[in-house]
Amino acid sequence: MVDLRAERERAGLTQARLAELAGIAPSNLSAYESGRRPASAAMIARIRRAMVRPSERLRDKRDEVVQLIARNGGTNPRVFGSVARGTDTPASDLDLLVTVSPDAAWTFVSTARELSELLGVHVDVLSDGGLREKHRGVLDEAVPL
Repeated sequence: MVDLRAERERAGLTQARLAELAGIAPSNLSAYESGRRPASAAMIARIRRAMVRPSERLRDKRDEVVQLIARNGGTNPRVFGSVARGTDTPASDLDLLVTVSPDAAWTFVSTARELSELLGVHVDVLSDGGLREKHRGVLDEAVPL
């Protein structure tokens, strides 16, 4: 028997947050967890996909991420934030730092959206050319993909 509640708790998510990530009503998730409503195999798979950490998604699609960044004019992709620290949860976003040449800036604009669609998580992409001294921590924390 599937214990969605235990899986959700291991992932460190509230019912409300998991329902939001899975795109289902919180009342439906509650009913699935309590057994008041049976969940189909497809629904269980959907809920489980929503419990995957961004670091796992990035690991599984790393080559595609690097190719997409390069195709859009970016180089030297690095990750920072919770994924770089190894503290990401399924509710975390993915923070990337890249080098973008001025002539590729307009091409690069859609990169965050495309990466979010590819990975199924919110992705923030920063250009290292726009960082100031106050952002030193981003540079110090960033690790290559």
